[in-house]
Amino acid sequence: MIAPTLIFLGTYLILTIGRLPGFRIDRTGAAIIGASLMVAFDVLTMEEAIRSVNYETLILLFGMMIVVANLRLSGAFALVSAWVVEHTRHPLALLTAIVVVSGGFSAFFVNDTMCLVLTPLVVDIVTRLRRNPIPYLLAVAMAANIGSAATITGNPQNMMIGAFSRIPYRTFAAAIAPISAVGLALTVVLIAVVYRKEFLDATRIAVERPRVRVHAALLWKSVAAAGAMIALFFAGLPVSKVAVVTGAILLITRRVKPERIYREIDWSLLVLFAGLFVVIAGAEKALLRGDILALVQHLQLERTDVLTVWSAILSNLVSNVPAVLVFKPFLSRMADPQHAWLTLAMSSTLAGNLTVLGSIANLIVLERSRRTIRISFLEYLKVGVPLTLLTLIIGVVILG
Repeated sequence: MIAPTLIFLGTYLILTIGRLPGFRIDRTGAAIIGASLMVAFDVLTMEEAIRSVNYETLILLFGMMIVVANLRLSGAFALVSAWVVEHTRHPLALLTAIVVVSGGFSAFFVNDTMCLVLTPLVVDIVTRLRRNPIPYLLAVAMAANIGSAATITGNPQNMMIGAFSRIPYRTFAAAIAPISAVGLALTVVLIAVVYRKEFLDATRIAVERPRVRVHAALLWKSVAAAGAMIALFFAGLPVSKVAVVTGAILLITRRVKPERIYREIDWSLLVLFAGLFVVIAGAEKALLRGDILALVQHLQLERTDVLTVWSAILSNLVSNVPAVLVFKPFLSRMADPQHAWLTLAMSSTLAGNLTVLGSIANLIVLERSRRTIRISFLEYLKVGVPLTLLTLIIGVVILG
């Protein structure tokens, strides 16, 4: 009992603080070390450790990374974003356009990618217009988080939940997408209220179309492949199978060097997932035997509001992916696991808007814009706290 407890707590401590003080061990390294120690101390056999890895999640994430890499390199995201922004004529319309583009694309193509694409574009536009950049950058990050909650392919934790729960793609979207839609509208309202001086200005703005590099052949090919992939998702075909096959088809090319695609893949995230699967499997085997149902009943996790609160707290402590894995052994044994998984998907994602550290998307926006714009922790909280609380309440009400 002592060894698995210390391994589990040590791993999650590093996940919480980001790095082990005095050492060059990051979150991925912590997952690798934790998984290895579970095997070294015979908490799990090597065979059990291998079986504990959910390869369906890794395959789905890998396939989506290839598809998104092709779309990004083709200029598809930047082209659509630039066209939408170009046709806005008022600061509030510009804010709304940014929220719609960031949230809409994030619903299908992973929120982190949209933040990477949109942040420099938005910084360039608001700088040339001499507008306050902070509300527009907050819109990129917060809309990306909220939009990504809508589908299984919106973010890594939803991909994991989709693999664990076996909830069909369209069923998942039907349940969560309405919450995301309301949340995106609320994002526009809250940012406009908090930064009302920026948006009370009735002056028309003229946004010149930003220069966007487009690889025409790759653009048409990747857009067609992505469109077919999404259609097949909603048609009910296995999500991981469709994603990896689509990614493989996009690798058949004479124009793009495969190394450019491989550089876009977040290999460390895939390794992090694999390591955490093993760590959680070891903790579940050693620490939760026979007491899972009793613990669920004691914590009342079957209640939507209670699970939402616990999920939001843990997601902000250790990040949403590790939080989902912690809840896995509990949710799979509930009376209505599908409802519990949907609640977890909603709450773990929307909780990412609470603070700057709540999601990787937030950090990407801050990091990509920090050379010219500084968004403080307290500045973020002005919108992050009320938006998170309101969207979580809306989620609890809609999911019941």
